[in-house]
Order: sequence, then C-alpha cells, then structure tokens
Amino acid sequence: MSLPGPFSDPRVLTLLGLLAVSTVVWLSLGLRARARARDRRDRARSPLERIWHPQESVELTPAEEHAFGQVVSRLDLGSAGRLR
Repeated sequence: MSLPGPFSDPRVLTLLGLLAVSTVVWLSLGLRARARARDRRDRARSPLERIWHPQESVELTPAEEHAFGQVVSRLDLGSAGRLR
C-alpha cells in the first residue's frame, strides 16, 4: 500500500526519515551535554578532598622554620582582603 500524493516518492520518505533521525540525535546530544554541565557544576560546589602535604609528617629544621616565618611575615592583606 503506497501513500497518496507527494509522500509516495521514496526520496520524500527518505528525507523525512533522515530529518527524524537527526532531530532525535540532536536532542539526545543536547540533553547529554546539559547533564554533563550540571554534573560539573555540582562537583565544583562540593568541597575539595583533603590533600596530603609533606610538612604534615616531616619535622622542619630550625632554619626552615625561620625561613618560613620570614616569608609569612611579608604577606599582608590588601584593601580588598586579598594577599598581596
């Protein structure tokens, strides 16, 4: 049984089929990208995992402590509350 009118041409049926498939692919890729962006935003809001630092388990020598103190003493909060 063939379709009446302009839909009887196989080229029209092929064109409509390709249009339907491309629309479904476009929608699915858009929804997938939106879900990934939402996941990235959710991960950015979560606190960072704690990172181990060598100074947590290694004792500093007195010279290293003095050098560290000199560096920290130079740090000053600027007018906006940021370190300069």
